[in-house]
Amino acid sequence: MAHNEWWKGAVIYQVYPRSFCDTNNDGIGDLQGIISKLDYIKSLGVDAIWISPFFKSPMKDFGYDISDYRDIDPMFGTLNDFDELIDKAHQRNIKIIIDQVLSHTSDEHAWFSESRASQTNAKADWYVWADAKPDGSPPNNWLSIFGGVAWQWDSRRCQYYLHNFLTEQPDLNFHNPEVRQAVLDNVEFWLKKGVDGFRLDAINFCFHDQQLRDNPAKPKELRQGRGFSEDNPYAFQYHYYNNTQPENLAFMAEIRALLDRYPGTVSLGEISSEDSLQTMAEYTSGGDKLHMGYSFELLTKDYSASYIRETVSRLEAVMTEGWPCWAFSNHDVERVASRWSKDGKTVDSRQASMLTALLGSLRGSVCMYQGEELGLGEADVAFEDLQDPYGITFWPNFKGRDGCRTPMPWHTEQQHAGFSEGKPWLPVSPAHQSQAVSQQTDTDDSILTRYQAFMAWRSTMPELQVGDIEFIDSPEPILAFYRHYQGKTMLCAFNLSEQPAQLALEISHHTEHLELVHHTGHYEQDQLSLPGFGCFFASL
Repeated sequence: MAHNEWWKGAVIYQVYPRSFCDTNNDGIGDLQGIISKLDYIKSLGVDAIWISPFFKSPMKDFGYDISDYRDIDPMFGTLNDFDELIDKAHQRNIKIIIDQVLSHTSDEHAWFSESRASQTNAKADWYVWADAKPDGSPPNNWLSIFGGVAWQWDSRRCQYYLHNFLTEQPDLNFHNPEVRQAVLDNVEFWLKKGVDGFRLDAINFCFHDQQLRDNPAKPKELRQGRGFSEDNPYAFQYHYYNNTQPENLAFMAEIRALLDRYPGTVSLGEISSEDSLQTMAEYTSGGDKLHMGYSFELLTKDYSASYIRETVSRLEAVMTEGWPCWAFSNHDVERVASRWSKDGKTVDSRQASMLTALLGSLRGSVCMYQGEELGLGEADVAFEDLQDPYGITFWPNFKGRDGCRTPMPWHTEQQHAGFSEGKPWLPVSPAHQSQAVSQQTDTDDSILTRYQAFMAWRSTMPELQVGDIEFIDSPEPILAFYRHYQGKTMLCAFNLSEQPAQLALEISHHTEHLELVHHTGHYEQDQLSLPGFGCFFASL
């Protein structure tokens, strides 16, 4: 594989900096905290770190509302700290990928302050402004993903502005070429600093329908949540016009052209559309757009072999040129150890290890969220401790994203699990305290040591990193497939249930059993037997 394609099959470790490690004891994690844990991250066998936003921000959406794209928010540190992070990560052969939130800014960004001042200023057309209807109501029926109307009245201009997310996150007008160039200039600022790539937040939201057409209603039986709950009015519409516009494809090509001037850098687009898999294929097609796409399709409640098989197979059918990236958890959804557990709450250590092996065996690159390697479940955050405006709005049916954002537990015996000596911005889960890194390190059979063993083994298996995938028709609860690479084939099988399961499978080739983790299965006389949450790998 070409050196510049290091990202193909890579394991990318997502760090949510607010909650990773706090070195100045203000209760909020910082860049120095990430630096202090680089050796730990290296021990996980990952190829890159994706760091959620650390830019200057009023923190209405915890950094996804950026007021200065070229500076570090003081709560996280300084530009010098970031330079040190890049340098020390690269010394350990760890790549650095950073979030870029391009579709919208904070309402405290200098661009928006100028734009809202009048309808005739130099940046008047930099955001999506529209006149009210004759009765004073918003220009159309578009809704915000965070609840309610996606338009906010501004008395300075006597117009509405568009916000697909929070009111404090006005959408940029990408139909304006000056806006696109300014955004690309901000991206290049970080390329010059030596970053290895970008995770592009909500990248299909950059353009809007210039005719401002209403979104059609969606029948109740077709409503489904992807990063939002089904009782959110956002689920009541087909989002045909407020995102995923055809003009966005040309902008993806502009991003790629910029990155191609910095060999070895990579783009990973987060995509949430009416057909996210199709959009992923379009946005990564032709070799001149995004390098990788990832969606919320495996970040759902649906935990069945058939759903996973059908989702991956559908992407394989449409994504004939691009490269996928899969995740089971991130900072926006309930942690997978709880979400896919038997009762939606209790973590099973065997299942946590099996899910790591499954995710690491799908074709594509892998995003692992901090704490996933420890088997952390969703934290139970009391209403009075909630910070997420999303959760506060939709409580109690949807409790927001704070439960997956609580601080990383480092030491079982230390206050706040060693995350900080100050009061953390979110409380440390008591359940997480006992699962801390200190408790699981150098333990023969912990979730962490099994994770490290699997990732070390996977790094030696090109079939798992870059091979093709071929699914086997298997009954629930078994998910099985082959990975093929340069004449070699590996059989991968997973029992998604806590009960033992069998699969009738005739393998004419000689099989070499690969000892991977303590609960691998057994193959004999055309029968594969898997213990509860067992996984089986064999080279054919």
